[in-house]
Amino acid sequence: MNPKVDFYFNQATQWQEAIGQLRTIVLDCGLNEALKWGCPCYTLHTNNIVLIHVFKDYCALLFFKGVLLDNTDGILIQQTEHVQAARQIRFTSVQEIAELETSIKACIYEAIEVEKAGLEVVLKKTTEFTIPEEFQVKLDEISALKTAFHALTPGRQRAYLLHFSQPKQSKTREARVEKNVPRILEGKGLDD
Repeated sequence: MNPKVDFYFNQATQWQEAIGQLRTIVLDCGLNEALKWGCPCYTLHTNNIVLIHVFKDYCALLFFKGVLLDNTDGILIQQTEHVQAARQIRFTSVQEIAELETSIKACIYEAIEVEKAGLEVVLKKTTEFTIPEEFQVKLDEISALKTAFHALTPGRQRAYLLHFSQPKQSKTREARVEKNVPRILEGKGLDD
């Protein structure tokens, strides 16, 4: 246990007992505990394996390379259609964690083996994402925008492309593009 992480488990939330139980299970598997992104993160050497986090309706274990795990029990889920590598196991009760303990440990041990084997997730390249027509028009009109967009990190580019593509109506997509053109020109990501 890492004392820097204790505060996370000492917070009085509806998930306090559940995440305490998850912490015990993960630490029993021999991983190191660290604080990353404000959450307990468990590593093998310096490589991230699994993270504990809480949401309003559930608490979860997030496996960084979850897509590479077998998931024979069918307990790993993809949070959204755009998540490429990570997979979650969601819990809504302490009892559920107790019932799934064997499967949870099996996933953790498998994730450790994936890391030891040096396996990597092949991520979809930014060029493989569709550029919404409304954004393409702006890129064609403003050369500085095109230069600034391509200077962004691949993750920032993907975030913008997904954000611009989401709305069903063209005028909503167009409004999102207009709103974010200044941010892109400043070299900022969607959430910066």
